[in-house]
Amino acid sequence: MNMPLAKTTSTLPAPAPSPAATAAVVPLPKSSRSFLTDKLFPNLRALAARVVPPFIMLVLIFGVWQILCMKPGATLPSPSRIWADAKDLILDPFFVTGPQDIGLGLRVLTSLQRVAVGFGLASVVGVLVGAIIGQSVWAMRGLDPIFQVMRTVPPLAWLPISLAAFRDSNPSAIFVIFITSIWPIIINTAVGIRNIPQDYRNVAAVVRLNPIEFFWKIMIPSAAPYIFTGLRIGIGLSWLAIVAAEMLTGGVGIGFFIWDAWNSSRLSDIFVALAYIGIVGFVLDRMVAFVGNIATRGVQAS
Repeated sequence: MNMPLAKTTSTLPAPAPSPAATAAVVPLPKSSRSFLTDKLFPNLRALAARVVPPFIMLVLIFGVWQILCMKPGATLPSPSRIWADAKDLILDPFFVTGPQDIGLGLRVLTSLQRVAVGFGLASVVGVLVGAIIGQSVWAMRGLDPIFQVMRTVPPLAWLPISLAAFRDSNPSAIFVIFITSIWPIIINTAVGIRNIPQDYRNVAAVVRLNPIEFFWKIMIPSAAPYIFTGLRIGIGLSWLAIVAAEMLTGGVGIGFFIWDAWNSSRLSDIFVALAYIGIVGFVLDRMVAFVGNIATRGVQAS
């Protein structure tokens, strides 16, 4: 006979409560980053990347130039000779000692006044005409071949026509600037207008924009990258045209100064004037590019 086994229960000892752990606050090490490492040093590196390579190239160019032109019998002056002959033009660009004896800075300002008028007119007329051509297929077919032919005419070829029409050197030079710089503005504006997305046109039709509202709210913002591309090309052509026109029309502009220096065999003055022309042209291009970058929010025409 099997006897029932007695049921035994054993209780394990409960674990002893552990002492409450206290969280220790460990201070983080202070970051070594500061204004110098976050802002100043990166900006200095970016500036050096832009400035140092051109500076090195200029040093090399001037060094080779000096070596080639310092030999006896050289036809062109060396950089050291240019500095010795035209130091006053470089250090004091705004002197006035007579009607024609003025600094290159004042001559550049005189030329820039003509460029401002001629290029300003070309900008307004070019954008308006380009918008009309871009919107109208018939205007494109009728005017585009004519514009393509006229834009290939050199600036100086227009000068006799303008002198015969205006009988004055100042409006003649302004007309040469206008007729030279307007073509890239017209062509690029027309291309930009033709590339407006059809969705924009559909929205304008839905909200029933009138032609003036469509021009300011749809056409100009959409074509702005193309327009400013044309303006950058136009400002460069304007500066080229005024220098060429002033060589023949006279006055106190930078172009006439170069022609007068050539007649007087002052080659050093010509080199200094060329440096002024190049620097001013670069600044004008950068100014238009800066305004275009703001207006288009960094969007470039493809």
